[in-house]
Amino acid sequence: MNGNSLLPYGLGTPDLVEFQKGYFVHKDIVADLECLCSLARDCGFSLRLESAYRPFERQLSIWNRKARGELALLDEFGRPMERPQDEEKLMFAILTWSALPGASRHHLGTDLDVVDANACPEGYEVELTPEESTGMFGKFHEFLDSRFAAGDAFGFNRVFVPGRGKIKPELWHIAHLPTSRRLLENFSLEALRDIYRETDIACKEVILANLDTLAKNFIYPYFI
Repeated sequence: MNGNSLLPYGLGTPDLVEFQKGYFVHKDIVADLECLCSLARDCGFSLRLESAYRPFERQLSIWNRKARGELALLDEFGRPMERPQDEEKLMFAILTWSALPGASRHHLGTDLDVVDANACPEGYEVELTPEESTGMFGKFHEFLDSRFAAGDAFGFNRVFVPGRGKIKPELWHIAHLPTSRRLLENFSLEALRDIYRETDIACKEVILANLDTLAKNFIYPYFI
């Protein structure tokens, strides 16, 4: 596989720009993201990135640390849950809020987790939970919803919404769809399978045994 064909999996060398300190995005979304931030400012919000481009190794670290109990597992309501001992149950528990390494949309540099910095109390550490999204960031997400509904969000929209696949809805996650669609044209489930075979990933055998079903429920529904 060459560099470009590795990009959908968080590998290779994507064309990234540091948009906010420590947060990198694909160069092709910068102009539209600046427009969205400007529109948000005009409406009294300060769009702040909480996550942007994430390479394969970082997503793998998140996955493996959750599997080992080093990071909290959250239930569908965003509440801490016990770590299942059964590997298949553990895999599905992680998938509630975390994408499979190599299949995260954050690998593309087109997808962002966003909040309204103006609504954050001083010293508050954002957790990206449903409670935050409908609470302190509720007005901000209503603003975004209105732009998405009007088709006036500079190519951005939500991806993880009710009724689409089995990943829980994430109001904080937005994507620049024209760019992500282009990058995902090179995605191959068989290439991902080969990557897993060579990777030290928790629940490896269960993932490989169920990859076709996982793709149907947790990957392909979000290729929009």
